Amino acid sequence: MLSKATISTFHRGFKLLALILILILASRAWAGPKYKVLHAFGLGNDGGGLWGSLAFDAIGNLYGTTSGGGAHGDGTVFELTPESGGTWSEAVLHSFPSFPDDGGAPMSAPVLDGAGNLHGTTTGGGGGYKYGTVFELAPGSGGWTETILHRFGRNRPAGSPRGPLTIDKEGNLYGTAFNPFELSRSAGKWKLSILHTFPSYQGDGDSAVGGVIRDTAGNIFGVTVYGGGSKICTLGCGTAYELQYTARGKWKEHILHDFGTRNDNMVWPQGTLAIDSPGNVYGVALGGASNEGAVYRLTRGTGSWRAAVLYNFTGGVNGGNPSGVVVMDSAGNLYGTTSEGGNGSCGCGVVYKLAPGSKGRWKYTVLHRFTGGDGAEPVAALIFDNKGNLYGTTATGGAGGAGVAFELAP
Repeated sequence: MLSKATISTFHRGFKLLALILILILASRAWAGPKYKVLHAFGLGNDGGGLWGSLAFDAIGNLYGTTSGGGAHGDGTVFELTPESGGTWSEAVLHSFPSFPDDGGAPMSAPVLDGAGNLHGTTTGGGGGYKYGTVFELAPGSGGWTETILHRFGRNRPAGSPRGPLTIDKEGNLYGTAFNPFELSRSAGKWKLSILHTFPSYQGDGDSAVGGVIRDTAGNIFGVTVYGGGSKICTLGCGTAYELQYTARGKWKEHILHDFGTRNDNMVWPQGTLAIDSPGNVYGVALGGASNEGAVYRLTRGTGSWRAAVLYNFTGGVNGGNPSGVVVMDSAGNLYGTTSEGGNGSCGCGVVYKLAPGSKGRWKYTVLHRFTGGDGAEPVAALIFDNKGNLYGTTATGGAGGAGVAFELAP
């Protein structure tokens, strides 16, 4: 038989073990997403106003653009490099404009090709009528060298590109400049092709200003902010469209959804779409049941597409006015940002997660509420690293007041 002292010692040990387990479980329950500012802009000539996203290279460096600041005041392309101790160093790779016909005011993330070259757009500059450019930055022993691939002109049905570029395996570039375009290399030069010309505020849409995505078959998907068949918006409520490449070398357009013509209360779709492996398309629009915006899904049916609202934003602490892009992880969860709402004293926006649940319902969770000092107005797409951490930017806020690049470990 055990002695009373032994039993008492056993009880004390058991209680201690139980307390340790409770503390471990509690710490896991209390531990929320970890937010970290990688770099605050506006404290020097590093630029400011981050309206575009970020892009990773093969070794974990991040690249992005600022719409203003830099050596000449018209924006920059920058690189963020991870250092020991968890810090990141920032370097300006290019300041716009570096010569009279250079571009200015980039508002989207650059895209990398297989050789490590950066490709991006500017909304202005380019000489002549200053309708923007498509540029390439190539790394070399003496730094990065810029080449202008295309200058948009007044007499072309495209200009002032704001959305990000998409690159295919042949190195062709796709984007929008009020109309969707392709930029391909031909005989050592780059050739611009307009894939579809939208009419003015009617018919199949108008003002394709976000980026485009491509499915595995090479079809292109995007949205127009205005146009379409609805009469409830003065300039039309926008459309979601698909461009299919035909055997005759042309692109055939299909309207997936005409906003403002159904009972979903969605108007003015924003930004770039996302696509999952079955081919469903996801995006965000303004309006919605509470007039704070909505996340939607488009599903291909027999001869048509079906639209479903996954979440209607409510404003306030849960955020409102969703930014133009949602991204999807391998488990089918959606992540995005709102430029408004969140912190009650700031209303600087949130990072959110939408998780699919039973009976077609989606669970909405706010992962981070911006306070101004850690950034404000997140308007660009989030991206993932290989561990599932999220990276993004804010247009304003931060220590320098000109935006931040951030990491969020959910």
